[in-house]
Amino acid sequence: MIFMKILLLSKYSRKGASTRLRLLQYLPLLEIKGFEFTVSSLFDDQYLDMLYQKGKRSRFRIIMLYLRRLFVVFRAFRYDVIWIEKEIFPYMPALAERVFHALGKHYVVDYDDAIFHNYDLSSNPFLRLALGRKIDVVMRCASSVVVGNDYLASRAKSAGATRVELVPTVVDATRYSSIESSVASSPVIGWIGSPSTQRYVVSIAHALSSMCQKYNARLLLVGASVDITSEFPGVDVEVAPWSEASEAELIAAMDIGIMPLPDGPWEKGKCGYKLIQYMACGIPVIASPVGVNVDIVGNNQCGLLVANEAEWEIALDSLLELPAQRLKLGSAGRQAVDDQYSLAIQAPVLASILTQSLIGPGG
Repeated sequence: MIFMKILLLSKYSRKGASTRLRLLQYLPLLEIKGFEFTVSSLFDDQYLDMLYQKGKRSRFRIIMLYLRRLFVVFRAFRYDVIWIEKEIFPYMPALAERVFHALGKHYVVDYDDAIFHNYDLSSNPFLRLALGRKIDVVMRCASSVVVGNDYLASRAKSAGATRVELVPTVVDATRYSSIESSVASSPVIGWIGSPSTQRYVVSIAHALSSMCQKYNARLLLVGASVDITSEFPGVDVEVAPWSEASEAELIAAMDIGIMPLPDGPWEKGKCGYKLIQYMACGIPVIASPVGVNVDIVGNNQCGLLVANEAEWEIALDSLLELPAQRLKLGSAGRQAVDDQYSLAIQAPVLASILTQSLIGPGG
């Protein structure tokens, strides 16, 4: 029996991490509850392949993809609710969202990073003037704004959103095996990310190199570019390509998971997903005390928070020396995933949000 028909306007196809984690991974569980989804991504696989492999964007293809979305938007009124990832048309005014609101069409919008800083912190003064408050409009017109952390929630509330719901970015815990910390002669310090964020790892290169040499440890960098190895002379560095099929197995091979971040406005909007992945494998974490990292690590006692490179060295030294401490912190992390950061726990929450969205803002 179909309970509600929902048009899902995602930003990316499944190859986009935010789309896959914040939206698509929920669909099978929500469909069991009677939701029916029509999924329409703005940017398709071809666009992402070109972006990831060549770092280029085809303007002609972007225009065609925007026109395709416009056609989908015209058909949106046949659905009960529209579920939007971030915004309908990036780098354009919030006209579609305003029209939906004015005509009483309910929509839910989801944020897992501080996308509003694309506009209000842009180096282009014309973009700041024209779109600096765009995301505030999108949030204010929404029936519900779903966010991944308190920084994003604060922006939604200040924008005038009447219903703000915090749903962390979670893992499908059944995909991750919790493995006891290794006492092998070559412990593994691991990181997962992308070439665009590997600079965060490079920022603590001295601490990592020093501790790897002291403890005969190895670095496993998942999703980084191979040229990062030049930043760690004399260290055994393995760079593994990321894939959805292999990520859980690669993380399970780590003994310590790291998440270094600078304390900037963009970083405050991140949702700490890699920490959740490490924790799902029972791996202790070391992270910068930025944004949601403080809540994830501090509230669950699953790792260490460090503010500078000297503290990174001390924290790595402590965990590399004490396998029993790694096991204790790792077990606490896995328990937190089972209790809070799993798909099974958050799917009913999201189902309730989508159902309540029919009432509309402030209902």
